[in-house]
Amino acid sequence: MIIKVCGITNQRDASAAIDAGATAIGFNFYGKSPRCVHADIATAISTPGALRVGVFVNEVPERIEEIARLASLDVAQLHGDEAACDYPRELTVWKAARVSAGFDISRYATTPAQAILLDGPAAELYGGAGVTFDWMLARNSRLRIIVAGGLDASNVAQAIALAAPWGIDSCSRIEASPGIKDHIKMTDFLHAAKAALRS
Repeated sequence: MIIKVCGITNQRDASAAIDAGATAIGFNFYGKSPRCVHADIATAISTPGALRVGVFVNEVPERIEEIARLASLDVAQLHGDEAACDYPRELTVWKAARVSAGFDISRYATTPAQAILLDGPAAELYGGAGVTFDWMLARNSRLRIIVAGGLDASNVAQAIALAAPWGIDSCSRIEASPGIKDHIKMTDFLHAAKAALRS
């Protein structure tokens, strides 16, 4: 299972996340996000043994591929209005979808993305809003589902039990401030996730 910590902006947080069990580290390249990092900063952050995931919003494929090369990304996580024809060709894609009233997961049945990341409603924001959704929407899907939005140590076990996802992702609920992780909250989240997977 993918256990991802997103919104990483510095080496200290990345190292602490990996030490506590994160298998994927997310870097946000969306300019309007308070967690945005430049490619050169992400490049300098070491993440041994973990997938390197870049978060993008309505970015052109050529720019995504350029940043991916610079920052040694493994995955592009696309949070905008991208259609399949907008996906970068040389990179694995996780397509993010906001779950709000009337959400229908079947619209992604033929997606070429490796996984669908389901996030809570966030108004005009793109990721990092810390809002949960009905995790049962993800259960029994034939798609690889990553559950995000409002996860922390208090609810990740329930999310895993209800959604049976391919991956989980946390960001804002384990922060001290936007872009800076609270290491106690982050470690508690990761340990709770690993414990839920063992049970």
